[in-house]
Amino acid sequence: MAASRVQMPRCALAGVEATVAETAHAFPRHSHDRFGVGVIVRGGHRSASGRGLVEARVNDAIMVNPGEVHDGSPLDERGRAWRMLYFEPALLHDAALELAAKRPGVVPRQIELTQPVAHDPVLNALFERLFLVSVTLVGPGDALARETALLQMLGHLGRHHTTLSGASSREEAGPVTRAKARIDDDPAAQLTLAELAAEAGMSRFQLLRCFAQQIGLPPHAYRMQRRVVLARQWIARGATLADAAAAAGFADQSHMTRAFVRLLGVTPANYAAATR
Repeated sequence: MAASRVQMPRCALAGVEATVAETAHAFPRHSHDRFGVGVIVRGGHRSASGRGLVEARVNDAIMVNPGEVHDGSPLDERGRAWRMLYFEPALLHDAALELAAKRPGVVPRQIELTQPVAHDPVLNALFERLFLVSVTLVGPGDALARETALLQMLGHLGRHHTTLSGASSREEAGPVTRAKARIDDDPAAQLTLAELAAEAGMSRFQLLRCFAQQIGLPPHAYRMQRRVVLARQWIARGATLADAAAAAGFADQSHMTRAFVRLLGVTPANYAAATR
């Protein structure tokens, strides 16, 4: 692959972020705080998650759930290219509520995209239409056309690629959940493994093992990921890159930039340009 680039172009839809990638970069294990739907446009992609190892090739749709830990690498040295849209969870939840209105007694609380890879020409066409009107042709444009394209794609996802649960899956918080919540509450905090272990009521060795088993990442990697999420939030609100780095707990702006590139493939400056 001649060029390597990962960019986040501006998206005209509130609650939606876009990514355009052409790279041989291998992404380490990470997760997103949004639902992701995309299409492979060149080459092939391999990803491992809690749902196993999958491969996606040209015209395959790729999907990921919020919090789903996964990695990503090309099938060969030529790399791969893809387009992706990331949706705030509320967008899919609201669409599911509208679809569930036709099914009395069903109030979906848990929504999950069921397939990490799917060959679905209809979904591809709906995705490409949404990408065209909300990203490629970004501008004043036609808000009605964008909303129509969004609902058409979300409706197709809801009917063919999601599972809905009418009951909450919330369970009593276990030790690892408490340690994870401590990180989530303040990712910028300079926590030690001993402090997290005390929060969980476990030894440090137990916490390391159990945290990685249940969350999919060791505590330090999970905290780094949450710091990137926090920095993105600050940047989207208009904070300077230096202020965002400090607020998210990074040693400096360079430290934040390295984390962004490693986990997202884009720099904080590119993210700022896409969200402001």
